[in-house]
Amino acid sequence: MLRKILYVLFILLILALIAARIIVPGQVEKGMNSVKSHNPWPVSAEARALHQTLLIGDWHADSLLWDRNLLQRSDYGQVDIPRLREGNVALQVFTAVTKSPSGQNYHANSKDAADNITPLAIAQTWPVASWNSLYERALYQVTRLKNYADKAPEQLTLIRKAADIKAVVSAREQGKALIGALMGMEGGHPLEGNIENLDKLYNAGYRLIGLQHFFDNELGGSLHGTSNAGLTPFGREVVLRAAEKNMIIDLAHSSPQVVKDVLAITAQPLVVSHSGIFSHCRVKRNFPDALMKQIAATGGVIGIGYWKDVTCDDTPAGIVRTIRSAIDLLGEDHVSLGSDFDGAVATQFDTSELAALTHEMLRQGFSTAEIRKVMGGNMLRVLLQILP
Repeated sequence: MLRKILYVLFILLILALIAARIIVPGQVEKGMNSVKSHNPWPVSAEARALHQTLLIGDWHADSLLWDRNLLQRSDYGQVDIPRLREGNVALQVFTAVTKSPSGQNYHANSKDAADNITPLAIAQTWPVASWNSLYERALYQVTRLKNYADKAPEQLTLIRKAADIKAVVSAREQGKALIGALMGMEGGHPLEGNIENLDKLYNAGYRLIGLQHFFDNELGGSLHGTSNAGLTPFGREVVLRAAEKNMIIDLAHSSPQVVKDVLAITAQPLVVSHSGIFSHCRVKRNFPDALMKQIAATGGVIGIGYWKDVTCDDTPAGIVRTIRSAIDLLGEDHVSLGSDFDGAVATQFDTSELAALTHEMLRQGFSTAEIRKVMGGNMLRVLLQILP
């Protein structure tokens, strides 16, 4: 009798998970990765023609977190492969979110707060091993990306080395709409305090590492944590190993002290993948201008985000004004795109509509050289300089 009861409970659990997978994740994402209803953004014939000649790159999208088939065009969320192709994107960094604190905010989050990703992973029926392992969550997300590339190699290829990027550029010069995808982790907590996990995730395809996310971790303090600490000994070990492995180091959510510590021990260009400019939009999420200048001085770049919390105006015109403020502060060689698409942010457009930014840059008096650099040229330079 007990065996029958357990069997029935098991079946009910499976049915509940199936129902949750079908209903809950999609509804959650629709509420978190919304695109505001709008009339088509203006794009002049001149802007559209120029846009099609650009090599466009984006440093940050969290699309692999969500239960959508990225090979199919969706009517919600902000990124998928068809929409990347419509937006003429050549290089896209996909980042693995593995932990997000309950009550997440830009000011102070406890590293011991309940985790928002665990119920999402369970509802989306991720592998059971990932339900209580951040390392396994990172492994699962890069596996998803590799599977997409395997299923549609004419549309998507995984970038592991500089030669892969050159192959994407060559293909696009031949008129092929091939997208190069780079895998990054949002925070170093999937390492779970074990340096060997960095090697394993690198071998699995990771080429960018963000050191922190919304909470302090084994590597050091977060911009949104409670300690304001710098690099820990383990964090220092990770940074040095990542640099040795020619990985891109992303400082987007690190504490200012972590940034200073990284600057002191590395020589490679550093990246802030998705951000804004403090003097233009005075919020804690944006690093102080002086710190941004030090990051740019490494030869690195700042990816400008598309959401209101970092731009103070998330229309195409407002984002382009943020880009202009970044160029004025850092120089035209140190500004890129870093959308944070599908990162639980609301935006005014999705990736298929990027020509609206090209239109606004022309309207606001950007030179063609500035546009080419911001839209992808600066990102291309940094990737080719760092990757093996």
